[in-house]
Amino acid sequence: MDIKTASALHRLRLISAPEGASFVLLIIASVLKRTTDFNAVPALGMIHGILFIIYVLFWADAWNRTRWDFKTAALYFVLAVVPLGGFVAERKLKRSAEDAVIASRARREGVVDTV
Repeated sequence: MDIKTASALHRLRLISAPEGASFVLLIIASVLKRTTDFNAVPALGMIHGILFIIYVLFWADAWNRTRWDFKTAALYFVLAVVPLGGFVAERKLKRSAEDAVIASRARREGVVDTV
């Protein structure tokens, strides 16, 4: 994996959790708006919208650089629109990055044959 691909995945991972948290907070704010006089929906909606747009841009860059199949790319996109999905995406991206590091070290040390 080259440095640009690793950077694209790292950026996507970094934005996943804040995007997921903003979505959950927006849902909570929506419930509070209807049950109390508290109305943070406009502010949280804007924050979530900006984070979602950034997520989609980073997702598109990661898809382009990693050459994910359609199923993988669709999974990461769907995780952005599902409550708590951003946290799942972050975990999956973290695991995949750790696996890539382990595989790279194994290839470098000659433990694994490269095809």
